[in-house]
Amino acid sequence: MPATAFPPIRTGPPPSPASLPTSPLGGRSDTQRTLGPVRTTRTTILPLLAVAVLAGTAACVAPAPAARTPETAAPSRSVDPVGDWVDERMSQLTTEQKAAALLMLHAPGVDPAPLRAYVDKGVSGLILMGDNMPATPPELAALTASVQADPEAPALIGIDEEGGEVQRLPWDGQPGADVLRNEPPAASEDAFAARATALADAGVSVNFGIVADVTPDPESFIAGRILGTDPRAAADRVAAAVTGERHVVESTLKHFPGHGAAPGDSHTSIPTAPLTMDEWRAGPAVPFEAGIDAGAELVMTGHLAYPAIDQAPASLSPEWHRILRDELGFDGVVVSDDMLMLQRNDLPEYADPGENAVRAVAAGCDLLLYVLPADPAEVGVSVDGLVGSLTGAVESGRLSEERLDDAVERVLTLRRTIAVEEADSGSGE
Repeated sequence: MPATAFPPIRTGPPPSPASLPTSPLGGRSDTQRTLGPVRTTRTTILPLLAVAVLAGTAACVAPAPAARTPETAAPSRSVDPVGDWVDERMSQLTTEQKAAALLMLHAPGVDPAPLRAYVDKGVSGLILMGDNMPATPPELAALTASVQADPEAPALIGIDEEGGEVQRLPWDGQPGADVLRNEPPAASEDAFAARATALADAGVSVNFGIVADVTPDPESFIAGRILGTDPRAAADRVAAAVTGERHVVESTLKHFPGHGAAPGDSHTSIPTAPLTMDEWRAGPAVPFEAGIDAGAELVMTGHLAYPAIDQAPASLSPEWHRILRDELGFDGVVVSDDMLMLQRNDLPEYADPGENAVRAVAAGCDLLLYVLPADPAEVGVSVDGLVGSLTGAVESGRLSEERLDDAVERVLTLRRTIAVEEADSGSGE
């Protein structure tokens, strides 16, 4: 199986923030970012650790006799049980199963059967919308429990729980962005901590709830959902929101690379931002970098374009995925916004859902999101169809096996990490 470029486990004490070299955006360098549970890495302890331990021991004892017997090295032990589990699971998957593992789907209603049917087909996650909400938290907890099939790597259960304009839980009484942007960052941390607890108690593991977009324009499509009207104010509250959710639910930053600079509604068009790269770095990038530094586990790409950087929508852009990985240092799961939005803009180049899926994964997306109707055939989508498109792209060489494996490994790592953390929490560790 191709190796994946995960960063090494830091084996010594972390350097002080003042000693850290800076990235082109003014943050910490890529290898020094702390990114949350999905940051489990594949590595082994460096032999220098053993040398250091032996040297320290030798300094505390009497000189040894001149004749020495070579010591037998202790057998190596895994320092990454999550990575080992992922490697084992990957070795058992067919190309078709890997392709299915890149899907996160929606089925309307409170009947768990249609949702469970998707899980049984091998998808990695489900997104809940308002039409999935029962009357009470215990009923939602029962619904989410009944759709799970793999206790070793439970399906991701995602939701858009921003608060304010966009929220799914009828019982979420925490303030939304319209209030939080005018309060100190601590208020955002408190609100998202309480929100995360409510989600976790109901069996939801991923919140697509932290809007990292920024705009001073009160007429913007996204204006009511932003946590700040300038980059620094937004960044402080985005980071606080991630901190509030840490180790309770997985945090998602959206809509990368920034919807605030792109007028229009990406649900029905491809909004365009007129910014240069330098302008983007000084503005829309700042809240995303802050959220990544705070430990966000997922970043959602938007169906919006910055033509000075790439004519393609960011969700289909290899360059924007490169920037996210290499310049912002993000090593978590990249999830698309609802892929059906591309089909709704009436542009012929985005009319084919299979083609959109292949382009997104080839560009660097790890998890494809589809908010499907009760009959997915209405929008020309099926699990088998999407899997067939992705598998066919691998067979033709258009989508490399390395890119497919990298995406699946990231998603499985997140799923397995959630399972391990839940087990540790349940055991009191």
